[in-house]
Amino acid sequence: MPTPARVRADACPGVFAPHDAADGPLARVRLPGGAVSAAQLRALAECAEACGDGDLHLTSRGNVQLRGVTRPGLAARLTDAGLLPSPSHERVRNVLASPLSGLRGGLADVRGLAAALDVRLCATPELASLPGRFLFAFDDGRGDVAGEGADVCWRALDADEGTLLLAGGDTGRLVARADAVATLAEVALEFLRVRGSAWRVAELDDPAWRGAPVRWLPAEIPAGLIERDSGLAAAVKPRFGQLSAVEARALAEYGPALVTPWKSVVLPDVPADVFARLGFGGAELGTSACIGRPGCAKSRADVRADAVFRPGLRAHFSGCERRCGKPSQSHVDVVAEAGGYRIDGRWVPLDEMEGNL
Repeated sequence: MPTPARVRADACPGVFAPHDAADGPLARVRLPGGAVSAAQLRALAECAEACGDGDLHLTSRGNVQLRGVTRPGLAARLTDAGLLPSPSHERVRNVLASPLSGLRGGLADVRGLAAALDVRLCATPELASLPGRFLFAFDDGRGDVAGEGADVCWRALDADEGTLLLAGGDTGRLVARADAVATLAEVALEFLRVRGSAWRVAELDDPAWRGAPVRWLPAEIPAGLIERDSGLAAAVKPRFGQLSAVEARALAEYGPALVTPWKSVVLPDVPADVFARLGFGGAELGTSACIGRPGCAKSRADVRADAVFRPGLRAHFSGCERRCGKPSQSHVDVVAEAGGYRIDGRWVPLDEMEGNL
């Protein structure tokens, strides 16, 4: 069943329209395909220190958020770093791409497609009107980002051809890799013509916008040291997807990086002792959490302080029913309530959390 169309205004945060959080303005910086150069990573670290709370907060769409942005100059710094190519389009540059594409596995190399779509988005004035939640994706055939709920996705079937997905459903429409960028842009334009008040493709009533349901198998999520087809890569997983400026600069020493939808950072070319050198960000995906108190006024608890970490435990702690930042993969659902948490629907007092997870 389609989701009812939205009745309130789209308030998805950006740089020029930050969200007014309890800990100050929150600005979201889009990184199409998660790609960020070493120089840009250093620039983001400088922005966090000069304008925000000193940390980079990774998002479930492969972007970066800056919290507590109370000092001026953020837009100018991002523009100088090439991270804000079009002020009018900055909130709609939401593009995922398989982060290990071209490094290991996959049926096609989707590197470069996110950047090419970004150029096309910014060059098309009408697309500035897309809702800030509209999401594009390029999946290299392994099914990792195809399962992340993109509104429109090109998924490779082989090196040169793929299929078009709408809201995760397979339309059966075959699209050459060479035409993937143009096709996704055209679908977005058509969505604008028919969307009414809808923010997402899944909210449209027209059956023409629904593909055949796909049963997504568990996809490989990059973690730890990764054997490439040639050499080594690494997926760095900071706790709660939060990087200090110092840690971001340490990552930049290894060259360009890719921010993933799983709040990790892939370094495409690293030595075998990279984690020993970094001193943080091992392979355990583990527990995630929203920002909680005091950062969010809606949160009922300091969920990051209450979060339980244990090898093999995959849980997401939420301060309220919105469940911000929850992973799309299977996990234990932990939601704060007065005096405790509801764990997969069962209320548990705070002092009994450890034994019930």
